[in-house]
Amino acid sequence: MIDPLFWLGLSLLLVAASLTAVLVAAIPALQELARAARSAEKFFDTLSRELPPTLNSIRTTGSEITDLTNDVSEGVKSAGQVVKQVDQSIDGAKKQAQNIQVGTRSIFIGMKTAWKTFTRQKSAKRTVERLPSAEKPQLTLREREALRPDNRRTKAEAYRSKEDYHEASNWDNSFEDEDYLT
Repeated sequence: MIDPLFWLGLSLLLVAASLTAVLVAAIPALQELARAARSAEKFFDTLSRELPPTLNSIRTTGSEITDLTNDVSEGVKSAGQVVKQVDQSIDGAKKQAQNIQVGTRSIFIGMKTAWKTFTRQKSAKRTVERLPSAEKPQLTLREREALRPDNRRTKAEAYRSKEDYHEASNWDNSFEDEDYLT
């Protein structure tokens, strides 16, 4: 075999040649890696300058959207209250119209009754014999209470049943049938 020194030299030469080839191939890759690192550094600088204002504007936009939502909610509530007030006004107008109708009907019935009263034949008036005030006997309090018109009702009249009150619609007809004002 050949001298071991020769093989050692040859192997060192091959290792040196391979390292040279690797370095020659790695130089462009390292240069691209350096460019990528500079580009990343510029990107991070830009990001650090632009990101805080962008985040602030996003935060501001969010708060403005919240304010607008609250305003719209208040507007809807206000519109609901306006609708409720309009409904109440309409109900009040209906009640007033009904009251006017009842009042008009009452006036009409009163005028009709007055007309019938004034146009009917008058009967002979009774003359009331009155005692002079000096000749009148003095009444006690109990006797005066008994003579008052509102105390002359019977118990049945005083405690009317509910059915008597429903006959109120026939009051205008009762003046035609009976002669109350003689």
